[in-house]
Amino acid sequence: MSEVIQMYFGWQEALPIIVIIVVLFGARRLPELARSVGESLREFKKATSEVLDDEPAHPAPAKTEKTTEQQS
Repeated sequence: MSEVIQMYFGWQEALPIIVIIVVLFGARRLPELARSVGESLREFKKATSEVLDDEPAHPAPAKTEKTTEQQS
């Protein structure tokens, strides 16, 4: 997917987006905004890795109970 992003998203597209962000948020708030986005991404990665670590790699096979009809 990164190849697709690189193919369609170059510096010509990034420059207007950066200018719009600076105009909307102001140069003073950009470091604060970047810091909060970084913290959010860090927490998201931490949560997803915890979820993935909690799941067993090979789930145990489900046990089936035989009913009296099946045993006959």
